[in-house]
Amino acid sequence: MLHRVEVFLRHVAGWWLALLWWRPWRSRSPLLSTSKRVVLVRVDNRVGEVLLTTPLVDALSKTHEVHLVVHPKCVRVMEGLPGLAGLHAFERSWLWLGVFSSDVRRLRSLCRDAVVVNAASWVEYSGTPALVSRLLGAHGCVVGPSQGPSRLLMDVGVTARTDTRNEVEQRLHLLSPLVAQPTGAMGFRSPRATPAIDAVMRAHPSFAVVNPGGRLGARRVPTAVFSGVTKALTERGITPIVTWGPGEEALAKEVLAGGTGVLAPPTSLDELAALMASSKLVVCNNTGPMHLSVAVGAKTLALFWKMPIDQWGHAKPPHAMLDLTNEPDVDAMVTRIAQSL
Repeated sequence: MLHRVEVFLRHVAGWWLALLWWRPWRSRSPLLSTSKRVVLVRVDNRVGEVLLTTPLVDALSKTHEVHLVVHPKCVRVMEGLPGLAGLHAFERSWLWLGVFSSDVRRLRSLCRDAVVVNAASWVEYSGTPALVSRLLGAHGCVVGPSQGPSRLLMDVGVTARTDTRNEVEQRLHLLSPLVAQPTGAMGFRSPRATPAIDAVMRAHPSFAVVNPGGRLGARRVPTAVFSGVTKALTERGITPIVTWGPGEEALAKEVLAGGTGVLAPPTSLDELAALMASSKLVVCNNTGPMHLSVAVGAKTLALFWKMPIDQWGHAKPPHAMLDLTNEPDVDAMVTRIAQSL
């Protein structure tokens, strides 16, 4: 009930702000063909969400000067991304200042006479990225999902594809006013390893990364499943290296207590990426590390629990996505995973 009230209030606020900024006579669509600068806006603070914008950079970088506006916490994720001309932080907490926000003033000159793309998720209406895009693109052409109140803030609204729910394909579709049949792949910089991680990789020449964590615990596959996965990998002569994020060390140790393998040291984003890129396989939940694994080109086996694979997964080879939601027990889950290793 509380969530429904929250969604209702967000839509009410969204329509009010959209009507406030609506300019039905405004049209800057000629910029779609004349401007070579594109500014992608994705101000979510989650690693996985910002990684899902990398195919857009890949699709545009051969023909356009591509800039990316992200949450300050995600700057570290996108630094050094191939094809990116500029990376810019935007602090959402000052958005209430509108045109008087220092970040808005700083980035407006970048977006002048540029195409600004609101690279929002298609899952549900989100007003913040639409408003940020509109504020930054006051003198540019704003492209984005034709969804909810935000459609009034877009100069060029893009309706969702009806033949797919996949997030990567839907977000690439946002570029259709700019590029015919846009295609692009997930990407990441060349991971910067460290002596500590190099030592781990030298000690275990044939290893797999097992990452049992995830931001939302309710969407994690049971811990015992990952313990079974470590045993299955060991039987195949592959050393499981169990990685963990902030607050997840106890979870990683629980996996190893019921299984076999090696506990990874604390890892930065680059260290985790380096491990993944050099591994035989990455086994993980549907979470940020899954997108990172795909982005660095690692063979990825992602385990889905109460989440739609067709929307969030990367089902193209060499990756495999398994929905374990309806499996009867842990043993059945482990058996199915073992068949996919």
